[in-house]
Amino acid sequence: MKITGNVYTVGGSSDSHPSDAAIYLIVSGDSAALVDAGTGQGTERVLRNIEKAGVRPADVRYCFVTHCHYDHTGGLEGLRKKTGCLVVAHELDARYLEEGDSEVTAARWYGTYMEPTKIDIKVADPRQTFTVGDLTVDFIHAPGHSPGSSVLTMLSEGKTVLFGQDVHGPLDDTLRSVRGDYVKSLEFLLSLDADILCEGHFGVYVGKEKVRRFIESFL
Repeated sequence: MKITGNVYTVGGSSDSHPSDAAIYLIVSGDSAALVDAGTGQGTERVLRNIEKAGVRPADVRYCFVTHCHYDHTGGLEGLRKKTGCLVVAHELDARYLEEGDSEVTAARWYGTYMEPTKIDIKVADPRQTFTVGDLTVDFIHAPGHSPGSSVLTMLSEGKTVLFGQDVHGPLDDTLRSVRGDYVKSLEFLLSLDADILCEGHFGVYVGKEKVRRFIESFL
């Protein structure tokens, strides 16, 4: 699904595999990036959807990890092998992926385990900027759902696009969730005044008021 001229949905429960969280594709010229990777059970469909968007898998430069949970990260190794992309995650969640921690990554919730997964770029700062073609993508730490939960923002066609995977939570002690951090992160997301929200399980919200109402519903 085309969201803007630079953003597509290429994976998710109805696009790649029922167990997958949403996977988004950012495109600018002959450069591209993915936001999350699903569980890995729908990787071939994700690759076909990337090609349907007019992008060669080899042009995918990054896969940005919004957080370590299995429905967003189980497919990292498969996508890295097929595209050659660099995997980017916040350092506080990177450790659980590299250790293959099946509890904190929630892999056990899916009746499976997390394979140890190398993270190429570990973000340590509250905000780090990446370039995808002519686009500037900000990777911003927004903890609560997990210690290293992060969001991404970019401008496309004059509109602020927010990749806020799992705005809805949930919060659980086994996931190392922290309620106070989660509330602060939701308040921060509201301050971004985004025009478009690309969420992990509830789809895409277009229009500032719709985005605001969705985020506020969890406060």
